[in-house]
Amino acid sequence: MSPQEERTALTPRTSLYAYALRLRDAEPDGRPPRRGYRLPDPAPARQPGDLDRAEVRDAATDAVAPLLSDPDTLRAAGEVHRRLRALGTQVSHLRDAVAELPLENAAAARALGRHLVRTGTSAPAVSVGIDLLARLGEPEDIPCLTVLGLFRSFTRPVVAALTAIDCPTGALVWLSRHTEGRELRRLVDALLARDDRAAREGLLAVPLDPRAVGSETARRIAEAVMLDDIIGNDPVDAPTLAQAGRLLVRMARADDYQYEILAYDRAVAAYEAFVARASQLPPGLDHYAILLSVALDLHSGPGVLLDWRSGQREALLETLESVLTAPAWAAVPAGEPTDLTDPAERRRVHWIRRAAQQPFTRPAAAGRLRIEVVVRDPAVPESVETRLLIDGRPLVPEVFGRGPAHSPEYLLDTGRLRATAEPREVQLAEAYCTEGCCGALHVTICRDGDQVVWRDWRRPGTLPNRQPAPELPEYRFDAAAYDAEVTRAETDRSWAWPARNTARLIDAGLRDRPGILARWDARLDWSGTDFREPDTIAVSFTFRPGIAAGRRGEDGHYLQFIWELQDDGTPPEKQAAAALRRLSTEDPKGYAEVRGGSRESAEALGYPWP
Repeated sequence: MSPQEERTALTPRTSLYAYALRLRDAEPDGRPPRRGYRLPDPAPARQPGDLDRAEVRDAATDAVAPLLSDPDTLRAAGEVHRRLRALGTQVSHLRDAVAELPLENAAAARALGRHLVRTGTSAPAVSVGIDLLARLGEPEDIPCLTVLGLFRSFTRPVVAALTAIDCPTGALVWLSRHTEGRELRRLVDALLARDDRAAREGLLAVPLDPRAVGSETARRIAEAVMLDDIIGNDPVDAPTLAQAGRLLVRMARADDYQYEILAYDRAVAAYEAFVARASQLPPGLDHYAILLSVALDLHSGPGVLLDWRSGQREALLETLESVLTAPAWAAVPAGEPTDLTDPAERRRVHWIRRAAQQPFTRPAAAGRLRIEVVVRDPAVPESVETRLLIDGRPLVPEVFGRGPAHSPEYLLDTGRLRATAEPREVQLAEAYCTEGCCGALHVTICRDGDQVVWRDWRRPGTLPNRQPAPELPEYRFDAAAYDAEVTRAETDRSWAWPARNTARLIDAGLRDRPGILARWDARLDWSGTDFREPDTIAVSFTFRPGIAAGRRGEDGHYLQFIWELQDDGTPPEKQAAAALRRLSTEDPKGYAEVRGGSRESAEALGYPWP
């Protein structure tokens, strides 16, 4: 057992607050463990017949609610300890209960919360105190809450309480518990030491790619460093301004199952400060990509949903357009991409050329529905997204938020968004972890006379912020305008790069002629571009003996194969035709690679397992 675990195993004779102070002060290097300390009293094991979460919430409400207005704080605190001990409840089961408790006497409830966090000796009682201060806390409560955040079981509620009282402190506590990597640790240590110069240097050193910093971490960094203040006050240097732009772009991604930009209270101020100084960035490929990415998010992404003043967001887009169309900036993507030796830079230039006008283009015709296919900066791998805007508001971030809308190949190339008299349910988006884990967004589309109706929504019962998901209305569209917009989106390939077009043509050819693969006992799974190598075309198919004869293999063995092709620079139509000819005449299992199935199936079918 480590020294820390030995200390943690001791039963404190004093409050948990005092116990946390002792643990912190005993650290030889002065730094608590990254994941925090364990509570001294382990959570009681669930026993048969124990209350479930909802029952615990109701019981805790009945136990604690009457005590919140008690003017005798000491007596009320003792009763909280006694009643919660009798319930045997766990800390995690109390948050919902306390969040919904009526507060008829705020002063008495605040006093009780403070007494519990400072003197409480049981985890459930201290948890009630933390949750009360999340609703009623004041700046004087910050030091005590910060210390209690050293317990890993309390970190999350403490961060919530601190965020309500002082957002930068809450973000710093979160970062100190969750950060990995030397660069990010350096930033956290500088912030803890209140060394502004070191913090600025640490901010610039943090690599903001998804492998190092996720969306939530980006938000916490922005909150901890008070990003809008850093870039809102002159002077601000170009590296800091560019890093601020990268943070805004990272927060607008949904890779942490939530669009963190919507949880960032200072987002509007940060966007305004960044755009106001955008012209101070030196023209260059990286800076152009940052500004264009911000513009795309403000035009049709989650940034649209922020609490903007009338015309404020549109004014920011006009400012960005004026910057990017200035001669020095317009020259950035104008050079010949073949002069660039780095393939990633060439892809970036091509992306800028395709997307440069998209965030600044107004719809040709007004209509309730607008469909925009958006490709993000290829320097940061991400799937292509079909953004669905109703009355100008992006639907998927607003009502689902656990992942982006599906790709255009799924929603547009298949005709799924077309409306017919026969109602059809369509999955518009799926959580990153799959529908079976965190759900998906479904809608039924049908034609009703001269209107198209979106109705009968299906989605998870809660939003990513844990609030109950309200019922979605029935949306009605003028059928002529709806059909015109879907047709326009289906035929618009201006967003696509050559390899993506080649993959689409291969996919269409194989779906039109399923016999091409069936003769090799195979069927198509999908055809697309590689996630991290967008110039690589990938064709996935499943091999199952018996397909050619119209039956499934009796032994149940199957394998997934992927055939990868490199874009050779010839027209997509020519590349797709060549690929289809080879698939028609040569068994693809001889040149594709096994990527799925099982080792047992590979051995049974005579193929090497990867």
